[in-house]
Amino acid sequence: MSTVLLRQSTTRSGLRNLTTISKVARPATIPSFARGKATLPDLPYDYGALEPSISGQIMELHHSKHHQTYVNSYNTFTEQLASATSSADPAAQIALQPLINFHGGGHINHSLFWENLAPKSSGGGEPPSGKLGNAIDLAYGSLDNLKKLMNTKLAGIQGSGWAWLVKDTETGALQVRAYPNQDPVIGQFKPVLGIDAWEHAYYLQYQNRKAEYFGAIWDVINWKTAEKRFE
Repeated sequence: MSTVLLRQSTTRSGLRNLTTISKVARPATIPSFARGKATLPDLPYDYGALEPSISGQIMELHHSKHHQTYVNSYNTFTEQLASATSSADPAAQIALQPLINFHGGGHINHSLFWENLAPKSSGGGEPPSGKLGNAIDLAYGSLDNLKKLMNTKLAGIQGSGWAWLVKDTETGALQVRAYPNQDPVIGQFKPVLGIDAWEHAYYLQYQNRKAEYFGAIWDVINWKTAEKRFE
């Protein structure tokens, strides 16, 4: 079963509206929801399918524990926001918004991330083609140059965050951008490909050798999904 992703809203506060989206009639780019609540999406591959690039243990913990926590917390805080709104408590509403943004962003980012990956047997690591392949060559000269730039962005993240290949919706151009913590790609930019630089994404396997993780993950990148997002 494939995961589903979230199309970005124009403001970070738009995360609050996600709870109103139905699981039955959602576009292919919206994270999974059921009866107005966020739900953990199924992975389209087994936990161990990305080895040796990413261990099965990391994938299981990352998906079933970390992503599940973002889902649970997002649901909890949106319920609290609804209560604060109905009781006309603006202080509580303001206090809850950063928590909703953080955990809602975590749900968005991870839902996109799982579909960014694929086992080698399913095309993981195969280079992009078509419009995206041409756009990468035009913007960066080669796929290898893009990988080096993405890895430099990842290595430069202080603390936790993500590096994203994004499409500027106004110009159509590609950009590589770093986002702190769980800030989602929204507004002017559309996510094409994201790599998680949080320690929980690699530490059990790579410890302090995160540069090895940044290099290894390219072997299981699902460029087919990236091509669809770019179009």
